Amino acid sequence: MDGTIIDTEPIWQRSQVDLTQRFGAEWTHEDGLSLVGSGLERSGELLRDKGVDMEVEEIIQWMTDYVMEHLRDGELPWRPGARELVEELHARGIPTALVTMSRRKMALVAAEALGERGFRVVVAGDDVDRPKPFPDAYLSAAAQLGVEPTACVAIEDSATGVASAVASGAVTVAVEHIVPLSEIAGGDVHLTTLSGVDVDRLVELTGPALAARAGLTGGPVPDPAHAADTEGVTR
Repeated sequence: MDGTIIDTEPIWQRSQVDLTQRFGAEWTHEDGLSLVGSGLERSGELLRDKGVDMEVEEIIQWMTDYVMEHLRDGELPWRPGARELVEELHARGIPTALVTMSRRKMALVAAEALGERGFRVVVAGDDVDRPKPFPDAYLSAAAQLGVEPTACVAIEDSATGVASAVASGAVTVAVEHIVPLSEIAGGDVHLTTLSGVDVDRLVELTGPALAARAGLTGGPVPDPAHAADTEGVTR
């Protein structure tokens, strides 16, 4: 969600700066970048180690409320092409899941904004025991969609998220945003934007990797001409 669907990463980073300033703690831009794509528990632990005198769960709730308040104040900051792609996936009958390390109440802000044209399943950070880069959230999403992870496409914007998706077996599209992804190990497709990426283009980009996964697992080889009828997509 954060950085792939809606551009919340700058708001999360402002929340970290504001919170550390309240406690006179030192916080750098590099500290903020190191948390992109991570579970909120890791963020809370690092902020506490830096000098924020609150329990980890209190830090998580404070940051989540901060971001939600800023989102309520205006139109959601959709990433280029993201909303259009999600809505077209729905229109063409491709089941989708929102996979995020944000808390469920935060994830539902984005999911509910899309309404019936959005996600069939939401898996949030408080729904799984292990955060990204572990594959648990993506495995849960695929199971709830009723598809094999290897028949899914995952779209991610962070190295941590890409690692999680790759570990699940999903075909992974890395879309660079806040942090550079050009040199990461992993990912089947690398993009700089989702702008102009419709369902047909997504199938074109990911079809070879989906076919390879199907061959390795003994499943049917996806036919790009009919991919919209058969493949699950997780994000």
